[in-house]
Amino acid sequence: MAAVAAPGVAPVRARFLTSKEQFHAYLRAGGEEEEEKEEKKEEEQVSEPPAKRVKAEELGQDGESQGNAGEEEKERQEKKRARGQNKSRPCMKPNCYEQSRLCPSVTQGCAGQCHFGPRCRFLHDVSQYLAAKPADLGQRCVLFDTFGRCPYGVTCRFGQAHLGDGHQNLVNASLVQQWEGKLLVRNGLSKELQQQLRKRKFSFHKAEEFLRGLRAGKGGKATGSSTEVSNCTDPQEGLRDSPVLQEQGEDPRPEALQGSRGAEDAPKSEALQSSQRAEDAPKPEVLQSSQRAEDAPKPEALQSSQRAEDAPEPEALQNSQGAEDAARPEVLQSSRGVEDAARPEVLQSSRGAEDAPKPEVLQSSQKAEGAPSIPTLGPLTDEDITKLRPCEKKKLDIQGKLYLAPLTTCGNLPFRRICKAFGADVTCGEMAVCTNLLQGQSSEWALLKRHHTEDIFGVQLEGAFPDTMTKCAELLNRTIDVDFVDINVGCPIDLVYKKGGGCALMTRSNKFEQIVRGMNSVLDVPLTVKIRTGVQEKVNVAHKIIPRIREWGASMVTLHGRSREQRYTRSADWAYIAECARLASPMPLFGNGDILSYEDANRAMQMGVSGIMIARGALIKPWLFTEIKEQRHWDISSRERFDILKDFTNYGLEHWGSDTQGVEKTRKFLLEWLSFLCRYIPVGLLEHLPQKINERPPYYLGRDYLETLMASQNVDDWIKISELLLGPVPPSFTFLPKHKANSYR
Repeated sequence: MAAVAAPGVAPVRARFLTSKEQFHAYLRAGGEEEEEKEEKKEEEQVSEPPAKRVKAEELGQDGESQGNAGEEEKERQEKKRARGQNKSRPCMKPNCYEQSRLCPSVTQGCAGQCHFGPRCRFLHDVSQYLAAKPADLGQRCVLFDTFGRCPYGVTCRFGQAHLGDGHQNLVNASLVQQWEGKLLVRNGLSKELQQQLRKRKFSFHKAEEFLRGLRAGKGGKATGSSTEVSNCTDPQEGLRDSPVLQEQGEDPRPEALQGSRGAEDAPKSEALQSSQRAEDAPKPEVLQSSQRAEDAPKPEALQSSQRAEDAPEPEALQNSQGAEDAARPEVLQSSRGVEDAARPEVLQSSRGAEDAPKPEVLQSSQKAEGAPSIPTLGPLTDEDITKLRPCEKKKLDIQGKLYLAPLTTCGNLPFRRICKAFGADVTCGEMAVCTNLLQGQSSEWALLKRHHTEDIFGVQLEGAFPDTMTKCAELLNRTIDVDFVDINVGCPIDLVYKKGGGCALMTRSNKFEQIVRGMNSVLDVPLTVKIRTGVQEKVNVAHKIIPRIREWGASMVTLHGRSREQRYTRSADWAYIAECARLASPMPLFGNGDILSYEDANRAMQMGVSGIMIARGALIKPWLFTEIKEQRHWDISSRERFDILKDFTNYGLEHWGSDTQGVEKTRKFLLEWLSFLCRYIPVGLLEHLPQKINERPPYYLGRDYLETLMASQNVDDWIKISELLLGPVPPSFTFLPKHKANSYR
């Protein structure tokens, strides 16, 4: 007779169940079966570790506490600590891995060209470095075997595979020639672009036009090209009758946004004059605060300083600035004709007002604006002066495709390559903070990198204000290669929410609208939005917001069927997702939540959604994409699962490097992923199928030692798995996973 599993516990066959003590004793013994067989305890022994559950012995049958008030307070604090993320985690910095590091100039073969000279704090003596270098981790280097050359040379932890006499780095010429000219990873941050961003030399022409419209409309009007609708023929519906969300001290003013459409391509000269001459007039409060946070100079000041430094001013501009210290609208139109994508009629009228300035004047004004010159090849087009109509934008055709969610920390490039190999159709980079991108932070730009195997790829941005989000959208539109840009309106963590981003945008409809319209006005690729059902657990507002998002110009919405308060607890509300999918039509809506089997995916598609987004299900078993496409349960063996981990480490060494820092970064992300992989229960061990995502696995012994080791929720066992792939950990190595897995409650 089959054993009945406790509520919330996955139904594992009785012959595989064990106790916590027997489970860890089996792993300590290295897989040797113990002779004594103790009688299995029931609910306590098949439940989750004590750190993740409320102490049942302290509760009476009626659910009331039997302890004193101090014990109740202690229990509440422990329950609170089990939610969300592990904060104050130990941070292992690079100098913890290597006390003596080799100078990069030596690694790259140009030791005599170190820019720091005698002030360099790294080693330049290869023999001295090798004397302190830890032992190699293996005899094969994945970079050398794949590409014919390892760029890390003597610092590679697999260096014996490609180091010759005198520590010379060997090269396989045939493999190098095979990969020559192929761009494997795109969307990197160049040094030139990073310097432009850090020195605030990058010019945001379209974003500034939209923001000038917002300032002219007192925060609610957009006189620039601020509206994009999915249908070119139908006029956009007014927003006066649409439900207005309650905001904290903000007025959405939809009528102001509606009235701004008439001036989409040719802003009125009066509006420009008033917004440019009134330099001492106070700006909208939110825009001022966000600009102070960025420490960004005003557009007028930036333009004037660039003109003074880079190029002589046109005579007309000099005269107008001498008179009013602000350029006239006619002159602005003539000098910004190319950058602001004005129509030919606007250019002609501005040239007439300027008495037809010569091309040299336009060129000098272009240089004064600081716009980078873009070399072109092929037939001459008018894309730089004619704005794309909404129906001419690139379409996002992903109906019915499997969408891998943007996953913070774990959704890195090596993991996305694993999911692509198993059948994921659409991938998206990790959430990137727009202010960090605008500052040129290398670590944030690394989240935008795209592997050449990712054929449909997007990036996700997080921000709270229209100025930073619009500028960031224009920056990415001009510098990286993506198929769509997604706005994160679903992040529940306090760090983002308290600053007005993530889920907080669902309660700030005015700012939300300005962000969507502003980003849509500067992007040439589709704009998508990811939201939750709402902020409070029993107060759903997504059905009110989704029709408005469609009117604002978004191409697609993804709805996670939980509120912010729920985080990842309880089950996703797919009935509500189905209701929102009907309201979103004809705009596509993807559903997200609790998909861990092909049956879950089939039920989700029957709800009328355009497709499904898979998040934690892909972390627990990345072969889920294959199961959905082949409509089967895959009883994958422990050896096959270990090969997946081996592929991940190889991809990680390619992406993060094969030196000590790269190896330890690969190990870190491998351990983060193992904190999710341990929740998978093999198909052959389940009493009935399928496994549910919110059912916690009990303690069980697998069909072999490796399968049991992979089922452990102990950090030490995860480290043991990493050592099988990446060698021993450095001395004093510690690891604490980012997520606490509070979905088990």
